[in-house]
Amino acid sequence: MAECPPLRSDSVSDEILDPVEAYDRIAPVFPRLAAARHSYLDAVDRLVISQIPPGGQSLLDVGGWDGSRGRRIANASGLKEVTLLEPSAAARSRCPQGTRIWPERAEELGRLQGSFDVIVCLWNVLGHIFPIGARVEALRQFSRLASPAGNIFVDVNHRYNLRHYGTVPTAVRYVRDRISPGPENGDVTVRWALESGLCVTAGHVFTQGEFRCLCDAAGLGVEKRFVVDYASGKIRRWGCEGNLLYVLRPRR
Repeated sequence: MAECPPLRSDSVSDEILDPVEAYDRIAPVFPRLAAARHSYLDAVDRLVISQIPPGGQSLLDVGGWDGSRGRRIANASGLKEVTLLEPSAAARSRCPQGTRIWPERAEELGRLQGSFDVIVCLWNVLGHIFPIGARVEALRQFSRLASPAGNIFVDVNHRYNLRHYGTVPTAVRYVRDRISPGPENGDVTVRWALESGLCVTAGHVFTQGEFRCLCDAAGLGVEKRFVVDYASGKIRRWGCEGNLLYVLRPRR
């Protein structure tokens, strides 16, 4: 979901929470966080809807908070069945009565059975899954649960998003990846300011090559990639101009 700037050095002593616990804690302000990024979120939703072929029936919304976003996509695409995968109890408490909910984490999907014509994992949910092996497992389960003609949509925060992070931080990241590559290079500390103080958790921001390697390991093929400006929601040409939305299909 939301990804914020790295924590300032004068705040590193704050407790770093498990991402699920952190989202439980930010529940009262989450609507405000989403409203601040509505241009980006709405643009991603429109792209997802435009790429869903007719005839589908079911959607799995992975880490979709109260499921409202997944329901909007489903309603616009003629999908009648929506299942929400959401490990945050605070998020689940905001779901309408009758919502079909799986309370597991994405990397725990192997416990569950189903088949879905559309799977969405949006707003960098994948970046709150640790370690890297758990990300591969989550993507592998998406592949398993996708119907034969199913589409999987994942958007991630781009490590080289020059427009969002700025020239110097992006250049530092790029040089570090060239000099000392490693799966932890994209790890960031995420914070939200609450009335009770800072809420701090861990996140990850991805490169295009890194994400494609994760997909290869999970048996997924990249059908399309879109670059979306994180501020305006405009579709951009170059990867350095925004975050990344992928349309994926299982390799079977």
